[in-house]
Amino acid sequence: MTLRNRLVLGIVALLAAVTIMIGVVSVLALQGFLVGRLDSQLNATIGRSQNAFDGQHGGANYGRPPVSDLVAVPGQRTGTLVGLLNSEGLVTAAVLNEKGQQLTLDPAQLQHLASIPIDGQHRTVDLGGDLGSYRINVHDAKDGQRLLIGLPMSDVQATVFQLTLLIAGIGLAGVIAAAVAGTFVVRLALRPLARVAASATHVSELPLDRGEVALAVRVPAADADPATEVGTVGAAFNRMIEHVASALSAREASEKKVRTFVADASHELRTPLASIRGYAELTRRGGHDLPPDVVHAISRVESESVRMTALVEDLLLLARLDEGNTIDGATVDLTLLLIDTVSDARAVGADHVWELDLPEEPVRVHGDQARLHQVFANLLTNASAHTPAGTTVRAALRPAGERVIIEVSDNGPGVDAALVPTIFERFVRGDGSRSRAFGSTGLGLAIVTAVVEAHGGSAEVQSAPGHTVFRVSLPVGEIA
Repeated sequence: MTLRNRLVLGIVALLAAVTIMIGVVSVLALQGFLVGRLDSQLNATIGRSQNAFDGQHGGANYGRPPVSDLVAVPGQRTGTLVGLLNSEGLVTAAVLNEKGQQLTLDPAQLQHLASIPIDGQHRTVDLGGDLGSYRINVHDAKDGQRLLIGLPMSDVQATVFQLTLLIAGIGLAGVIAAAVAGTFVVRLALRPLARVAASATHVSELPLDRGEVALAVRVPAADADPATEVGTVGAAFNRMIEHVASALSAREASEKKVRTFVADASHELRTPLASIRGYAELTRRGGHDLPPDVVHAISRVESESVRMTALVEDLLLLARLDEGNTIDGATVDLTLLLIDTVSDARAVGADHVWELDLPEEPVRVHGDQARLHQVFANLLTNASAHTPAGTTVRAALRPAGERVIIEVSDNGPGVDAALVPTIFERFVRGDGSRSRAFGSTGLGLAIVTAVVEAHGGSAEVQSAPGHTVFRVSLPVGEIA
């Protein structure tokens, strides 16, 4: 449950509890008051009936009048119950209705009256039927007779019931109104927290893992007041962002120095490597009568200088792409480019089976042909170098709406699952399951993803034993 809902629910529950408590106290207080007033009326009724029973009513001697005479005593209110209980436990009783008529009680009601304790106390008795509850007093009279006097509780119960309904209705309306008002107030009170959350969400969507990051997002000053709870959160968030921005700036400055060093070193190494390669080749072809071991050493110097030159070129390319240097843009026929790179790969890797899957119509994109050729060549070389002889390598090209999909797949042993998440990072090499016999530098796939991303595309890999797919997606339009 959200904080907003919990706050509203807490407000509504508290108000409901207070309303119920006030309602219960009010109903009990009113009921006590009405019962007390009814007891006063009952005392007056008892006095009139006792006087009539004693033959003192109006100064006339009635002796021991029957129940009908006691009910008919002037002043008796509607619903008055009068009964006599003799020494044998037999009860005669009557009730005065609203028309002034006397109604007799059924045997069950008379038996219920006979069971009431004779202690002179007022007590509430439910007689059932049409009579309902009565406030009754039973006390000793003359000659072993007991006098039962009662007044109906119907008016008290009706008043209490109406008050209960009124309190329940008003309470329910108040709780509903409080829920609506509470929702509005809580929503208004939590708006600063929502703005803090929006700032945090915006920061979380920034690419903080690479490149130069500008963390200009801050919680507004009005929402960063330490005097309030939400403001404390906002102020803490701003301090955290400033710390992160400082750390990212330091990281970016350090990475920029490294990139500059790599670019400068790569550029400076090109000339001496070219000289070493040239002199080695010149010595080897000079026609001099050299010992076999010297010829072998010179050939190794030449081959290693070639490999180091390729490594330097790869590092220089990555450094330039890291610096955000734009690549050349022109219309590139990917169909023809893939045919050429597969033909080159077939010539080098004759021990593999090479397949091409091309659409009927040429597929063209806007990009750098030399760099895209390097992407395809690296993918095909990777498939050839890290799979055993006889492996089938398949290159496929297909349009997909506004993008073009290039897939290089093989049925080799696959990529180690632990290596898949980092396979496009620099200097990452496969383990023993994918041979390094060709002396991989670990930059081939890093160049693939760098060039593809520079074109506005993406690269991914899916691998399982017997089926590995490197998939490149490129936009058809111009480079952003």
